[in-house]
Amino acid sequence: MGHVTSVLWLRRDLRLGDHPALHAAAADGPVVPLFVLDPALIAAAGAPRLAFLYRSLRALDAATGGALVIRTGAPDEVVPAVVRAAKAGSVHISADFGPYGQRRDAAVADALGDVPLVRTGSPYAVAPGRVSKGDGTPYKVYTPFYRAWLAHGWRAPAGAADPAWHRLPSDAIPDDPVLPDGLVLPEAGEAAALAAWRAYAVGHYAEVRDRPDLDQTSRMSPYLKWGAIHPRTMLAELTESDETFRREIAWREFYAAVLHAWPESARDYFQPAMRAMKWSKPGADFDAWRAGRTGYPIVDAGMRQLLGEGWMHNRVRMIVASFLVKDLHVEWQHGARHFMAHLVDADLASNQHGWQWTAGTGTDASPYYRVFNPITQGIRFDPAGDYVRRWVPELRAIAGKAVHEPWQLDEPPADYPAPIVDHAAERLVALERYQQIR
Repeated sequence: MGHVTSVLWLRRDLRLGDHPALHAAAADGPVVPLFVLDPALIAAAGAPRLAFLYRSLRALDAATGGALVIRTGAPDEVVPAVVRAAKAGSVHISADFGPYGQRRDAAVADALGDVPLVRTGSPYAVAPGRVSKGDGTPYKVYTPFYRAWLAHGWRAPAGAADPAWHRLPSDAIPDDPVLPDGLVLPEAGEAAALAAWRAYAVGHYAEVRDRPDLDQTSRMSPYLKWGAIHPRTMLAELTESDETFRREIAWREFYAAVLHAWPESARDYFQPAMRAMKWSKPGADFDAWRAGRTGYPIVDAGMRQLLGEGWMHNRVRMIVASFLVKDLHVEWQHGARHFMAHLVDADLASNQHGWQWTAGTGTDASPYYRVFNPITQGIRFDPAGDYVRRWVPELRAIAGKAVHEPWQLDEPPADYPAPIVDHAAERLVALERYQQIR
């Protein structure tokens, strides 16, 4: 095309390295790097996620030498306006496969008229829809998806681009929203993502990944959420012995593929028969769960970590989700919304389908009758009680695994609540309700 200005509309790809859409834009000529603060998405994001986004944008703006253009408004109005201002001949994007993203991009493509909206790459190593069963239908079960995903493979990371930036006036990046007292987010931006990844010792992941007390998972999920690093970059540096970590990256890609094939599963049951389950209305018990005051230490530690860091260890996410759905009998969507409001790494596909997995309503589901015992889960995965003591200060005087059952002590802590429900009894209630719809 020659030296024709193009717009690189950034969304979940806030980086300059390993960026196929940036390469495609730079091949046309000077590039306007644009990020649109879309009110529809901003309104749905919690404070930790917004703060991390704004910090990521500041880091990207610095990396472009101040060339990043920020605009606020509906994308189908903002993007064409930027194209007109830059006299751009094309708009380049990394493809979005989420329900809202696809509708939004279709509206923008329509509004652009003769100016092409060019999709190159995506936030995934293998784009949703690329891997399917022999009959062409999408996978519903993770293990065969994983085998097909591995067999499909992915491209090597793209080299560094050297774009010439076309500068336009920009709105200011908003100030961070007010965060809860004491909440500290990870450093944002591409350089921080790469540094965190290169510093992580993947080799021990399989042994430590279920231990919240050790706190030795990679914590790369916030960077993947906003595309400060591409999963392809990470996959390229894994060895054959890093199979467990590779499988976790594939889980993210599986859930994205499922949401792409069944967009209604973001809000509705993947298994429709489960809609008939009898649920309890959220009330005081739900409030206690959200505040980390259930009287079950591993549950409360997880919920307080969520409030204190905007993040929660994955094993604990499953424990607290099971407790809400199967001990308190509250419908999974309530918990999923709470996570989306507080997680810095909140990702619609992974969050909603992770909740449906634990609730026994989704793909490849943990059967509904598999109910996590919060006591035995705590003892098994936090054997010395260090994770609980870190997040539940009322229990710090209790040594060892006794911290998981403080009600058994001769003098239970006066400032820590007794269990709000009897797990054994509520497990039977959950199973009885399940039997009623079978």
